[in-house]
Amino acid sequence: MTPIERAWRGTKNDWRLHALSVFSVAVAFVCLASALLVVVNVSRVRDRWSSTGRASVYLKKGAEREQIATIQRALPASDGARAVKFVSSEEARHDLTGQSDDAIIDQLPTEAFPASLEVSVESEFAAGRLDKLAGQLGALPAVDHVETYAAWGERLAALLSGGVTASGLLALVVLCAVVSVVSSTIRLTLQRRRIEIEVLKLVGATDDYVRRPYVVEGALQGALGAMFALLLLGSLFAIVISRFDASFATLLGMTPSFLPWSLALGLVVAGGALGALAALLSVRRLLSA
Repeated sequence: MTPIERAWRGTKNDWRLHALSVFSVAVAFVCLASALLVVVNVSRVRDRWSSTGRASVYLKKGAEREQIATIQRALPASDGARAVKFVSSEEARHDLTGQSDDAIIDQLPTEAFPASLEVSVESEFAAGRLDKLAGQLGALPAVDHVETYAAWGERLAALLSGGVTASGLLALVVLCAVVSVVSSTIRLTLQRRRIEIEVLKLVGATDDYVRRPYVVEGALQGALGAMFALLLLGSLFAIVISRFDASFATLLGMTPSFLPWSLALGLVVAGGALGALAALLSVRRLLSA
């Protein structure tokens, strides 16, 4: 009988114990996968904002049309600026009210929305060019102020750094949780099958022969726990996305996405490896006792 067949027979005999172990592992992996999901989407937002340089040039009230036209003509000729779009106060109000269901925003007068020039900058110039361009534009008499959104990029970078740190800590917690849960399950299983193990040892079975099915069981528990966690998190993510506000997606410049398949597969493989390692250590300790 192969180790997989022996592991399957043992799992069927103690399926309640193994199901509880899989559930416990899944809870740990849900925490880790959730943190990774946040990190992945924050990273996408940061990459999108950093790769597309842009600036909003807000114009003063009463700015003359000729002054605005002069800026519009001059910007495309400057190094790195690739497109300039004039947005009037009426257009700005229409765009915002069309994306929001807030009654307070709908009641705001047109004067509350300043006219602006939306400037797109080529990505290779975005890092240093935007600050220089903002300084030049801010000195013009028709310009009130210039928003480059650099502060938002810095905040996202700080948030991403914190998310990576939190994910690393959660990974350690998950490692300890999986090793503890699988080890406890394998130890209980060994106690229940002690007579079977003693018989195998009496007929000349090696420690490796006795150990293999338990390692397979531990790997299955870890991998199934990670898969169940991904399925649960995916279901919750689908519910959230179905209610995701389109205006918020427009603000972010993207719609949140689930974990990439490579990362999801990595979690399943990691779960299986941790389960196998925990089972191996438990069986080795008990066989050597």
